[in-house]
Amino acid sequence: MNTKIAALALGALAGMGISAFAQTGATQGNTASVATASANSEVVPPERPVARVNGTVLTDRDLLREMFAIFPYARQHNGGFPKAMEADIRKGALQMIVFEELVYQEAMRRGMTVTPAQLNHAVVEFRKQFKSPDDYHGFMTWECQGSEQVLRRKIRRSILIDRLLDIEVKNRSAVTLAETRAYYDRNLATFRLPESFSFQTISILPSDKATPAQLQDARKRAEAALKQAKATKSFEEFGLLAEKISEDDYHVMMGKHDFVDRDKLPPQVVSTALAMQPGQVSELIQVEQALTIVRLIAHKPAGLQKFDAVKDSLRKQLQNQKTEQLRSGLDRQLRAKAKVEVL
Repeated sequence: MNTKIAALALGALAGMGISAFAQTGATQGNTASVATASANSEVVPPERPVARVNGTVLTDRDLLREMFAIFPYARQHNGGFPKAMEADIRKGALQMIVFEELVYQEAMRRGMTVTPAQLNHAVVEFRKQFKSPDDYHGFMTWECQGSEQVLRRKIRRSILIDRLLDIEVKNRSAVTLAETRAYYDRNLATFRLPESFSFQTISILPSDKATPAQLQDARKRAEAALKQAKATKSFEEFGLLAEKISEDDYHVMMGKHDFVDRDKLPPQVVSTALAMQPGQVSELIQVEQALTIVRLIAHKPAGLQKFDAVKDSLRKQLQNQKTEQLRSGLDRQLRAKAKVEVL
């Protein structure tokens, strides 16, 4: 399925049935609010312009669709966007719909076409995305004014956008294994891992202003905790005990600390961990006034990650970086020749 066509359906479906954009309209002067519309409703609010690209108007519905594509969890937020994220989501969506219109116009300038057979196939595949006839009807009402011709124009536009992006971005963003290896060899320091430890803790934390009597009480509780910790036989048993009696922040995660670099740990913890085997439980370790019990999960010595271990993820990372660079370059190139107005 053409990725742009899929986004067209998913974004529009997210917009239907929501009193959408009420909060966006309240906080962004250039964004119109959209009245409530359900998937089965014939009531569709009028579209309002948000941008103009070489004379072509983009509307608040285009913007809303892209905002839902960026943040598909809006329905979990009562049809809106988190206030702290809303402005950034709107900005990103506006940039994207302008970019896609520029790409579409460039495809048209180059004389790119979609055959009737290709378009018919895409329409059939598009309809398969909808769970029910009602959903499809709602989409047609919301996005296409009930017109199959409007739908075909939208799908044709989406195909042309994807095709030009394939030519200018996707087909040029491939990274070979040799290029990946060359990057690895040039950046060996990036792949050097520091010595690190993963472990569980149970901690008793007296107040900084604790009296001698309170410190003595903390010591007694720590010794009682140590006796229980030594009796545990597994990660789960130690973790359940940590959840029950530990006073540090990690008790909610069964006391687990994911791999921590050696230089970020107190010397007392490091020296103890170095003398332990995975699964062993330490004696009491005192760090300032805190009293801690450690159960070692794993110890990773410092070393260099092997190329074979990182080549797949590294190659994907390099391809993603190249893709973003090519997209950004294409955006700059197209904008340099365009008239873009934000309304």
